[in-house]
Amino acid sequence: MPLLDWLNKPDAVRTVQKVPYRLLEAVPELSAGDPDTENMLIQGDNLQALKALLPLYAGKVKCIYIDPPYNTRSAFEYYDDNLEHSLWLSMMYPRLDLLREFLSEDGLMCIQIDDNEFAHLFLICAEICGVSNLKVICVKMSEPSGLKMGTVKRLGTIPKLKEYIILCGKNGIKGLDIERIPKGTWDNEYNIFLDGLTKTDREQQFSL
Repeated sequence: MPLLDWLNKPDAVRTVQKVPYRLLEAVPELSAGDPDTENMLIQGDNLQALKALLPLYAGKVKCIYIDPPYNTRSAFEYYDDNLEHSLWLSMMYPRLDLLREFLSEDGLMCIQIDDNEFAHLFLICAEICGVSNLKVICVKMSEPSGLKMGTVKRLGTIPKLKEYIILCGKNGIKGLDIERIPKGTWDNEYNIFLDGLTKTDREQQFSL
């Protein structure tokens, strides 16, 4: 299988071994609910938090869902979504490597991403989990028509119609039962009509 290479990949691969094990510290004044429940809200660097949880939950987790930064070159308040590709890959590789260790033998990891990093992400998932243990779901995000496409046409951009969910398992993806929901039960985007809207009104709306 071809492997993806990037600047400083060897350091990224060794990162998991370098992260020290730490004990999680409870903050009673921020706690709520039953103290004996297994539910936890952890604040901190996710790589260190994962390493702290590994001795407790390795091989026991049935489902993991993550929504990593899409690296869309956008500015957000709490994280950098404008990383050079090699930096993004070096951030993702050790976290995915650790997350795989949490999966039970029939567990499933789901990673949502868009076109910006899908190809890179798929290749490192294939390296960590094995390409035969991956499947991809394409998620339709919008229609190729309608009011939104007017803005896309005006700006001369390619519309974003889909995202992806990469499914990773330890022993393949088996027994996956996807519920298919009819579009009419959830999409109300085209159920509202504006009467008397002129072409000038539409152009002014798109120029805002």
